[in-house]
Amino acid sequence: MAAERVLKSAILRASVRSTMSASRKHTSKAPSRIAVDTGGTFTDCVWIERGRLRMVKVFSTPEDPSQSIAEAVSRSGCAGEIVLLHGTTVGTNSLLERKGARVALVTTAGFEDIIEIGRQARPRLYDLTFQRVPPLVERAMRFGVPERVSCEGEVLQRPSAQDLRLLARDVHASGADSIAVSTLFAFANPENERAIGRVLEELGLPLSLSHLILPEFREYERASTVVVNAYLQPIMQSYLQRLDTRLRQRGQPGAKASRVFVMQSSGGITSLESAARQPVRTVLSGPAGGVVGAAAMARRSGFERVITFDMGGTSTDVALVSGEPKPSNEAEVAGLPVRVPMLDIHTVGAGGGSLARFDAGGALRVGPESAGADPGPICYGRGTRPTVTDANLLLGRLQADLFLGGEFTLDFERTQALTREWLKAQGSRLSLEQFAEGVIRVVNANMERALRVVSIERGHDPRNFALVAFGGAGGLHACELAQALGIPQVIVPAMPGALSAYGILVSDVVKDYSRTVVRNMGPKPSTAPIRKQFAVLEQRAKREFRDEGWGGKLHFERSADLRYRGQGFELNIAFSPDFVNEFHRQHHFRYGYSHPDREVELVTLRVRARIKTRRESARLVSKANESARKMEKRPVWFSGRSVATALYERTSLRSGQRLRGPAIIAEYSATTFVPSGSTFLVDPAGNLLIESAEKRKVPRKAPG
Repeated sequence: MAAERVLKSAILRASVRSTMSASRKHTSKAPSRIAVDTGGTFTDCVWIERGRLRMVKVFSTPEDPSQSIAEAVSRSGCAGEIVLLHGTTVGTNSLLERKGARVALVTTAGFEDIIEIGRQARPRLYDLTFQRVPPLVERAMRFGVPERVSCEGEVLQRPSAQDLRLLARDVHASGADSIAVSTLFAFANPENERAIGRVLEELGLPLSLSHLILPEFREYERASTVVVNAYLQPIMQSYLQRLDTRLRQRGQPGAKASRVFVMQSSGGITSLESAARQPVRTVLSGPAGGVVGAAAMARRSGFERVITFDMGGTSTDVALVSGEPKPSNEAEVAGLPVRVPMLDIHTVGAGGGSLARFDAGGALRVGPESAGADPGPICYGRGTRPTVTDANLLLGRLQADLFLGGEFTLDFERTQALTREWLKAQGSRLSLEQFAEGVIRVVNANMERALRVVSIERGHDPRNFALVAFGGAGGLHACELAQALGIPQVIVPAMPGALSAYGILVSDVVKDYSRTVVRNMGPKPSTAPIRKQFAVLEQRAKREFRDEGWGGKLHFERSADLRYRGQGFELNIAFSPDFVNEFHRQHHFRYGYSHPDREVELVTLRVRARIKTRRESARLVSKANESARKMEKRPVWFSGRSVATALYERTSLRSGQRLRGPAIIAEYSATTFVPSGSTFLVDPAGNLLIESAEKRKVPRKAPG
């Protein structure tokens, strides 16, 4: 407990210094935009003031995240009117912990068990003991309505007034907190679903209708998505209401929050009201901010093609970005299909707190179990089992006296003693260095597989991309992962620990619209009918943006899901006069073959409506003019031997000065390890660029 108090005190002192520095420089004209990312341990608050990025860290309050957000905004010292941009984990945690609302599912009679039957696909085909993730709605809470719509949208049977009265009575008696309505083929004609919704509205409960949430085919995925929305809606509404109230009553003289916006899983922000209505669109809010931030920072250095690598305490999130981050419409969260647009992020259970162990065959394993924040790694003073963080400390890659800017000293002697005892209890004869290096190799192999999933397995050559490393542990592992995959350049952004908040700060306002319209394209397809359908979606977007009070120019991005007739899955293609031929090309790129003579089927039309954010230019570089100052040299273990390695404080690195590894680069929120054979420099954008000895380089545009 003493170590925990010291750690909290260190964070608090650093936050107070940051806040005091910020407050002294504030004028009556406050920053117009403040972004806050809520994590499991810390809440990060960033804003741009006088052209410089500022940051405040406070402890998260999991029991009520709005409390830490209000505290962070208060500590920022911002006066006057502000706009808060928020990345939240409320929806994610509620799903993972199964702590959502009691949901009543209303559907077409005879289809009440769709969400339990699911698909025939088994995640683990040969596991005879495999059990499905149980549905969010128990059998007694599913209600069928006698109604029917054909796949062409023809109403075959309307629900009678008597049936609707009985439905409302039964749902009311069930004790439901929220209602999800997903009837068969409502995407083709929502008339019956609207009638059901009008009756259920009178119960005064949060109501999710499938033709508004996800007007697309595949009844299982649509029902699952609408149920997830209903499951989260009461919790999210209550949370966002508390947040709005706290911000307006936080007691900062002359300050008020004009509006609150929420980060979506798709990589864009939306209004507080919209997030409360459709919380299913926020379940990957935090990781999405990291991807957007990584892409934005890489673009400042001229890199358009990057693989993002976010390594935290319990997991690692990776994504591939070519140009702008693009969402996917096929995702699972907590084992449940969620078909709203989300950035294509792949997550593995590998982080700084991942526990090492030996399996029954004596092989070394790392993760997915984690020490978490309690008890944490051995070196934090409470843990008793070795973690990845402990391994980095034993190898010298993480320096005990430079953690958190030197405010908290890691317990190196305790880590040595307890790790030695643990190895003896396991019957292992490995030395501490051999064991620690083995831990790093194993966890790197796990993360390398994740990087392969988003690159090689999807037809992309990782050698044509730069690796953007962030999160608390990203910089310690990025160079070795880049070497394993032949990635020539690694980017460690400025303030890597707050990159998700920065991504939220620079995100555009985004809304996504879709509609399933199945039709055969034929040999010479006409695009006129398709353009009319796009116009309908765009008119809806204009109406909703106007109703929510948005200003600014509205940009539309059109795309369509296409497949060969008879296929079960589609590819999303940007809409153009030549989009069918582009589908053939993309199919060949993705799968290695195409059938230009085969009939192509248009399945779903999609429109992304966007109001672009005015992105202020922020200086992220040190004012230091002198040459980079080596703090000293210390022994660091890698490649089976101890090597004298230079230590640098990142703030002392002069822009443009090229240095050689091996090196340890320390900063407040992270540490970066640069192996031998690599060179590094801080560029004018404030990014730390690390290049391998290979001559191959990632193509770059002019920085900006």
